[in-house]
Amino acid sequence: MKRFASILVFFVTGFLYAQNISSEFEKYPVFPECENVAVTALESCFNQTLQQFVFENFEVPQVVSEESYSGTMNVFFEVDKTGTFKVLYVDAMYTELKEEVRRVFETLPQITPATYNSNPAYVQFTLPIPIPLRPPTPGTTVVNETSSEVTSDKKNNTVAIDRSDEYESLEKQPYDGEEYESNINIPLSHHNYFLFDAAMNQVGANNHTAQKPYLYSDVNQYYDFKERNKQWSMNKTSWFGRKWWDEHFITIKGKDYWLTVDPGVDLQAGKDTDADIDTYNNTRLAYVQGGIGKQIGFFAVVYESQGRFADYFNRFAEARRPDGGNPAIIPGRGIAKRFRDDSYDYPIATGHVSYSPSKWFNVQLGHGKLFLGDGYRSLLLSDNASPYPFFKLNTTFWKLKYTNTWMSLRDVRPEVTADGSFRTKFMANHYLSYNVTKRLNIGLFESVIWENDNDRGFDFNYINPVIFYRAIEFSTGSRGGNALIGISAKYKFTDRINAYGQLIIDEFSSSDFFGSEGSYKNKQGYQLGAKYYHAFGIQNLMVQAEYNRVRPFTYSHNTVVLNYGHNNQSMAHTLGANFSEFIGIARYQWNRVFADAKIIVAKRGFEFNTEDDMLFYGGSIYGTEDNRVSDLGNELAQGNTTDFFHAEFQAGYVINPASNLKIYGSVIFRDFKPMLNTESVFENQTTWINFGIRTDLFNWYYDF
Repeated sequence: MKRFASILVFFVTGFLYAQNISSEFEKYPVFPECENVAVTALESCFNQTLQQFVFENFEVPQVVSEESYSGTMNVFFEVDKTGTFKVLYVDAMYTELKEEVRRVFETLPQITPATYNSNPAYVQFTLPIPIPLRPPTPGTTVVNETSSEVTSDKKNNTVAIDRSDEYESLEKQPYDGEEYESNINIPLSHHNYFLFDAAMNQVGANNHTAQKPYLYSDVNQYYDFKERNKQWSMNKTSWFGRKWWDEHFITIKGKDYWLTVDPGVDLQAGKDTDADIDTYNNTRLAYVQGGIGKQIGFFAVVYESQGRFADYFNRFAEARRPDGGNPAIIPGRGIAKRFRDDSYDYPIATGHVSYSPSKWFNVQLGHGKLFLGDGYRSLLLSDNASPYPFFKLNTTFWKLKYTNTWMSLRDVRPEVTADGSFRTKFMANHYLSYNVTKRLNIGLFESVIWENDNDRGFDFNYINPVIFYRAIEFSTGSRGGNALIGISAKYKFTDRINAYGQLIIDEFSSSDFFGSEGSYKNKQGYQLGAKYYHAFGIQNLMVQAEYNRVRPFTYSHNTVVLNYGHNNQSMAHTLGANFSEFIGIARYQWNRVFADAKIIVAKRGFEFNTEDDMLFYGGSIYGTEDNRVSDLGNELAQGNTTDFFHAEFQAGYVINPASNLKIYGSVIFRDFKPMLNTESVFENQTTWINFGIRTDLFNWYYDF
């Protein structure tokens, strides 16, 4: 037995020793020039060949020569399992030296990789390069192996990969506007989109301008963001000067990733002169955007806000208060709680993750807003309401772009709130855009809303992106959903002039649609508009005219929760329904100076909501058709007919185009004259003067 144990110990000891010895052997990478060299001479051949290549191809940068620099830089690199050279880190005094090293190593040929146990292995080396350059001396070894595929821990008899230099190899690269080539969304802002609207609407361009927000990578094909920033650059050299005027606050870039971080504000101070109210907004925000590889991008913004606004704005917000005791819903932002005695606190967060598996597809998961159309307003889907969760799939090929979107919305009225929880409903829509010719585009729209009744949850009947939603509405029950259909069109007369339009049909009945009896079932609206770029020969002046008309009862439903709304706000036009509206807009940009002017004239119809008249006239999308005023004879702006006038002018200066920080001043004049003054609808005239500094990442709408 003792003899057997001794033999066993002998064999085990010998086996472990052999393991350790074999782990230390490594066949060097082989240049083509070294293929016929003996194994024992491979190390020397590798060293000499590499040094000679560097000596012959390295060009000392001019600044290094001019400053008579003398020293040694160390290059940390690897030869991977495919025989490819990769620079991991360069320890050098000059950035120009680092760039030259990378250039030279990129020209090295692919060679036979090192081997361990007859398998390809990566090997890491350090190469000292003297400056000024000196020719290599034959027979010398100056390339030191710093990491091989494996190292042997003789004490514990374990095999581990040595990555002790991995952290140091993460070299930061200079940021070069990677966002402009990424697949993240450009924040929705009417003036910002105006800057590249003319470029996107060139005759012959095969893009699709109705589906918004745009991806940076889509717009970058027509509008050079980097060149614009170069033209606007203040050419500051100090860190503070560059960050304040031209650059993102924090930028990080590596081999396959990039990241920017910016603080921001929306600080406003103003006065409603008619109501004698001092107004303000105090928003602090931080936003992050970045990319991982070429396919994944992300964007996120966190806002913390307090504010008090003009009297009409405050009344509008409080009229849409949710169940649960909170005093208001700030239009376009979200639910607010009381701050002090007469202000609101309304935090919010938005963002999205964008993934493009190929040039034909883009998938997004986010919390934010979407927009369909070429106008200032949209009758199909606008950014009027508060942000919401969404999942979006864009498919683009040939002359087509097909957008499918699924959204989770809320009804926050007391009538549908249960156990302190708001009622959830869902929306699914798709929009097919087709460039019929190089001038004409036509879009087809279809949408359905359904509620989470009977624990229905998300109905997977609606996940099919090509299904006919109207058929689903009936297959899931007569009140199982509310479907809308629409069409849009745009025609480019020249590079400078185009016309656009939309038609929305909420409930299609051919006899009612084409009849003249004024049926309440004739729930439709249309939009007509035109844009004139570089108007009257003035560069970067855009003039826009738009007419919107929506009949009574459009967007409402006999089951109120199925209306076209979210958080007590319309998902389409800001004015809801039962109105006609004319809008005139002018926008101008000269370098960093900008100006916007807008005039709106509208005729609107409201409910009376008095003890004598509680009928539904079709103005509010939250009314029920079961309480309609009449089956027939319904006319535009019926009910409490109101004349509405809104004029707005804003001018300012772009402080930082990278973060979109602006300083501005604005004045709003609003005149609101109903036929009959009631508790909620009464004559009001407002002059609102406002000054502010703002990170412009979304649209504020004050024109309602």
